[in-house]
Amino acid sequence: MRSETDDLTARARIRNAALELFGAEGVNRVSLRAVAARAGVSHALVLHHFGTKEGLRQECDAYVISLVRGGPGVEALEDTGGLAAMLEAGAPVRRYLGRAFLDGTPAAATLFDEIVEATERWLEQGVAEGWAQPSEDPAARAAIYVTWLLAPLAFDGHLSRVLGLPDVHDLDATMRYSRAGIEIFTKGLFADDRALSAWDAVREQRGSR
Repeated sequence: MRSETDDLTARARIRNAALELFGAEGVNRVSLRAVAARAGVSHALVLHHFGTKEGLRQECDAYVISLVRGGPGVEALEDTGGLAAMLEAGAPVRRYLGRAFLDGTPAAATLFDEIVEATERWLEQGVAEGWAQPSEDPAARAAIYVTWLLAPLAFDGHLSRVLGLPDVHDLDATMRYSRAGIEIFTKGLFADDRALSAWDAVREQRGSR
């Protein structure tokens, strides 16, 4: 008879295989039979554990979100430590999360909101401590910052092509493009305020109509 340990190990193998395939090809393009083959188990065992492809996708969502939040049982992201853990996660997890954000699954939407809220608190703490500049719109700034951090997860193929990187999820590649972003945030991109002034002028003009 199959032991409980073997059963749990099989469940994890199926989940990990689904993470890899769903992230690389998208949920709609992957069959449960393909997941079973990748995991080295029978199609019947996949059905036994997860029932349907939607059930397996929800399991993958829950697993990845648990990693970002800091472990099983954590109900919400409290700080940006989970975001760092996500960015340092293995390529299958990163690719899967990128797909989930693009597909707009409810779980991914909830996680994105949590990340933005935690980042806004972190940046406001930085303003109070003097290591971050104040902003006219703290919520929008946090959302844009998080979007920038997550963009490589969704645009990995394009980023890989233009930078000549075989895999942007490789740690060396991540260090390269993230360093460029941190440089922009730290030193700024524009040498003067003409772009901001032009934008403010357009906003004032629209407001006067």
